[in-house]
Amino acid sequence: MASERKTRISENMTVGFIGAGRMAQAMARGFISAGVIKAENIMLSDVNPHMLNSIKKDLGVKITECNREVVTRSDLIVLAVKPNVVSPILKEVSSDVSKTKLLVSIAAGIPISAIEQLLPKGSRVIRVMPNTPALVLAAASVLAPGQAVVDGDTDLVIELLQCIGIAEPGSEKLLDATYMAIEALADGGVKMGLPRDLAMKLAAQTMLGAAKMVLETGKHPGQLKDEVCSPGGTTIAALHKLERAGFRATLIDAVEAATLRAQELGDINS
Repeated sequence: MASERKTRISENMTVGFIGAGRMAQAMARGFISAGVIKAENIMLSDVNPHMLNSIKKDLGVKITECNREVVTRSDLIVLAVKPNVVSPILKEVSSDVSKTKLLVSIAAGIPISAIEQLLPKGSRVIRVMPNTPALVLAAASVLAPGQAVVDGDTDLVIELLQCIGIAEPGSEKLLDATYMAIEALADGGVKMGLPRDLAMKLAAQTMLGAAKMVLETGKHPGQLKDEVCSPGGTTIAALHKLERAGFRATLIDAVEAATLRAQELGDINS
């Protein structure tokens, strides 16, 4: 009989969020709902006291307007702020970051190297790139470890992120054209007479269903495509149109553009 996978999350582990926006709230909610982190062991900081009070009432977590308090009282710190304030915030809390703490950054476009330069040497840093489906606990997150992470750090963060979706280790590349694809599918439905709300729901469900088929069956997307393309049917007719319009090349161009833009955003010292 196979033994259960041992968790790396200790019972009394404390997690702090610098920044209390929607993504931070979604992560905190996911940790609490999954029962992996107690609400009283989570602290969020922000400059907006009204929002903090609302979050405290909703989730039962601790709140503060002091970023340094989050760092000193947390085992794992999630940096969940806009890219333009990463540098001043890290400079503010740098003296409180020790090798016993793990810092996880979800700040868009800020590379690990830039974060490590603003922290004491040997700081344990992991960069995570979640996407907005985290708000509905359906995220697809990619994480990349820094130079000083220790054994178990990456597995710990993956375990936490699995509370809000799926998570895999990877490189610091950024990609996603899903939302535009959903909108385009919905526009097509409206063109053919569907009400906008219904078209949007059908488009989103179509994308979700296709994604689940890829993830749960383990089949190559090309194989799944072939399985639904009947000879002379509607699907192959639609695919022909997509190919003629350069659909694949457009998506590849979009991924490239997003990656280059992310690299531009990553230059926090500019």
